[in-house]
Amino acid sequence: MQIGLVTYKSEKVEGYDLHVYYSKSADGQAFPAAKDMQNDVTVFCDAKAIREDPSLVAMSNMGPALRKNKRSNLAFDFVCPTHPDYKTKTLNYIENLSKENIMGVTLNLYHFPDQDYCVCPRCVELWKQSGLNWTQWRAQTVTQFLREAKAKVKGIFAVEIYPDPVLAKERYGLDLEAIAGLVDYFHVPLSSRDYLTNYWTIMLARDFAASLKKPVIVELSAEMPTDEKLEALLKTVAYVSRHKVDAVLLLVHDSENARQVCRFAVQNRDLRDWLEKYDFGEMSRIVDGWAKLY
Repeated sequence: MQIGLVTYKSEKVEGYDLHVYYSKSADGQAFPAAKDMQNDVTVFCDAKAIREDPSLVAMSNMGPALRKNKRSNLAFDFVCPTHPDYKTKTLNYIENLSKENIMGVTLNLYHFPDQDYCVCPRCVELWKQSGLNWTQWRAQTVTQFLREAKAKVKGIFAVEIYPDPVLAKERYGLDLEAIAGLVDYFHVPLSSRDYLTNYWTIMLARDFAASLKKPVIVELSAEMPTDEKLEALLKTVAYVSRHKVDAVLLLVHDSENARQVCRFAVQNRDLRDWLEKYDFGEMSRIVDGWAKLY
């Protein structure tokens, strides 16, 4: 198993095998490509674009797909996935990234906000014209967008997926079998403020690794300032490593945050003894590698 980073800064850190950079974020900020890194692009969540043009927002019978709409429980502001101008703008951005010397592109939030979206007049008309039922049409729409995006990408093409292994198609339009035919791997974020209770993380990682038909990479949050939280995180990585995942990515603020994780693991004799006692060979190997650097 490899260990990697997801970061908001285009900098690599010794001791990590994979580096993913958020080149376009959900607030609408878009940055130049990070060379020799996997560039992660937020697709249909763009708070800035919606502020500038409210007509972009996805709609449901309970109102717009906005965080401030408390009738829904959305973490981001969603653009309608069938808006032609916004789609073109995003595809052009992906194509321009791929003209640089990058590892590849990962897409996140490239789907519908949830089960009741989008019922704007354009989506309703496209759905009726398709002759498909609601679930099939939305899944076809998402998959077709991914085909178009893949054609723009030179290098590794991956997607993040919401951590719902049961209702992904009905809720978001994610036909995981069809998407598997397009991607090199699935990136599964299992984000949390801490992993002091970690059974759910291990369960979901195991479910996705068993059910998805392409390699699985799991992302965990590592923006953790306390020793207790860092130890819980590293033990969670150890348990995840026992399942069929190709890598674990740690979401960090910056390179110093990433090095903090390494130093903590190397200097924590009790943790290293625990890894050895309970036969976490992959995690012990990672920490031993860090010890040569930190």
